[in-house]
Amino acid sequence: MSQKFTILFDLDGTIIETAGDLMAAHNHVMKKFGHKEKNLNDIKKLAGKGAWIMMQRSFKEEIKDKELKKKMTEEFLDFYSKNINKESKPKEGLINFLDWAKSINVSLSICTNKQEALSKDLIRKLNLSKYFDFIAGSDTFDFNKPDPRHLTNVIDIVGGERAKSVMIGDSEVDSEASYNAQLPFVLVEDGYTEKNIYEIRHDFKIKNFHFLREIIEKLL
Repeated sequence: MSQKFTILFDLDGTIIETAGDLMAAHNHVMKKFGHKEKNLNDIKKLAGKGAWIMMQRSFKEEIKDKELKKKMTEEFLDFYSKNINKESKPKEGLINFLDWAKSINVSLSICTNKQEALSKDLIRKLNLSKYFDFIAGSDTFDFNKPDPRHLTNVIDIVGGERAKSVMIGDSEVDSEASYNAQLPFVLVEDGYTEKNIYEIRHDFKIKNFHFLREIIEKLL
């Protein structure tokens, strides 16, 4: 049976609630280097563009030494990679949706600005690998979101059609990548972004994955 449709997902804050583990890694670094820790809401506003940018946004003007920033980011990645699934869990309704999508031969892939190895490790440890045909991280190609090629390359790799694809994400980065690629965009509310839902361009929005099946059926 040929595939009917391609769905691309962002990872952090979209299909997996990862903020608790990101916060633990962030605060481990800050405590170790003598800087202020942050709460869960702060982390959700900082995350979504990869570890380096997340830490840069956290440092702001407080830390200016480039070598120190690099060392702290490396410490973050080391701690996070060893504790990646302590608190992280699938978003509400996700598993049932993935089961349904696979049952009707929909192709599922991930396009994230988290490093590819970390993304694959997290998905594997959460026992979700069987659902996804391809996982593209920040370092999979020579570009990443909001560059539309991060999405279109994956569609091509899995043998999909851009006219029969959709992007699901939680931030303005996902939205921009989706529209640059001329794909419809589904916004997941309460994501990892400083923007509110009305500031992020979208075609549909969902609170959890119980509501996504109806949208995909319309697009099919």
